[in-house]
Amino acid sequence: MQIHLNVKILYLRYLRNNSLVIGIRKAILTVSHTTNRLVVPPRLSTSAIMSSDLDIVKCFEFVKEITLQAGEIFKCKFYADKNITVKTVNWDLVTDVDVKIEKVFIDALSQEFPDHRIIAEEMMGTKQEMPELTDAPTWFLDPIDGTVNFVHTFLHACISVGLTVCKEPVLGIIYNPVTSELYSAIKGKGAFLNGKPICTSKVTALEKAMLVFETTLLKFYTKDRDIYDSRLNTLINNTQAIRSIGSAAMSLAYLARGAVDCVQIDDLKAWDILAGIVIVCEAGGAVLDTKGGPYNIMKPNTVAASNKPLAEELSKLIVDTDLKTRRKRLKRTCKAKDDSC
Repeated sequence: MQIHLNVKILYLRYLRNNSLVIGIRKAILTVSHTTNRLVVPPRLSTSAIMSSDLDIVKCFEFVKEITLQAGEIFKCKFYADKNITVKTVNWDLVTDVDVKIEKVFIDALSQEFPDHRIIAEEMMGTKQEMPELTDAPTWFLDPIDGTVNFVHTFLHACISVGLTVCKEPVLGIIYNPVTSELYSAIKGKGAFLNGKPICTSKVTALEKAMLVFETTLLKFYTKDRDIYDSRLNTLINNTQAIRSIGSAAMSLAYLARGAVDCVQIDDLKAWDILAGIVIVCEAGGAVLDTKGGPYNIMKPNTVAASNKPLAEELSKLIVDTDLKTRRKRLKRTCKAKDDSC
C-alpha cells in the first residue's frame, strides 16, 4: 500500500512540475521497506496518474473566472463596430475582439500555469500543421467560435476553452456572453448550464432526430463536393430536421442540453471541438470519428449524438453514402475514359 501511494504521489508531482523523467526515476527507485527489492510502478489509469480532483477543479475555477472576464469584452463589442480581417477565404474571419480575448487568456494562463501548453486559434494563424499533442496539460482556446456570426450579430457565437491531460480531454467551458449561457463540464462530474445539470435528449432513432450539419463548409469541399452534397441529401431524407448554426462549439452545447440530437461536422480544429467533447460526453452523449472509429482530437471529423447507438447509426449512414458516391464517381471516370477512346 505504501509503495502504491508513493508511486501515485510521484506521478501527481509530474502533473505539477511537468517533469516526466524525474518522476519515472523516482518511481522506479521506490523501494519496499519489507522486501528491499526494486519496485516498478504499477500501471495506473489516466485519471489516477495525471490528475487529481483538487488540481482539475483549481484549473476549472481559474479558467471559468477568466472566461467570464473575457465575456465582458465579447459582450461590449457584440453590437459595436469591429475591425475585421480575412484570413484565408471570405468566411474565415478574425476580428480585433478575437485577438484581444485570446491575449487575455494567454496572459492569465501563462502566469497561473507556466508549465502548461496553450494552443489557440489566432496564435496558430494560417498554419496548416497542428502541433503534436503531448501528455503535458494543454489548453485549447477559441476566443470566438462563430466569428462570422459574431460579425453579423447572429447570436450563436461563443468563447470555447478546454484542457487535456495525458492527451485526454478533462474539462471544457463554452460561454455565450450575449445570452448569458455558460456550459461547463469536468470529466467524471457531469455537465452543467449555468450551474444546473444538463443531459442529452432521449431520441434514439435518426428519423426522429434534429441534426446540425454545417452547410457553409460545402464551399470548402471543392475536390469532394459530390461526397458532401450526397451526404447532405441523404441526411435531409433520413432525419426529422437539419440546422446549420455556424459554430461547432455552440452546436455541441445545444446537443449536450438536448436541444438538438446529432452533430456532423468534418475538418475541424481541436480548439473548435475540445470543450464541447467533454460537455457532450458528461451530458450522456457520444462522440465518434465520422467513419465510426476512435475519435482523434487533433484531426476531428465529428459525429456526435445524444447516445452511442444514435451516433453509430449516423456514422454508418454517412459511410454507406460516401461509398456509393465514390462508386458513382469511379463509374463516371471509367465511362469518360471509354468515350475518349
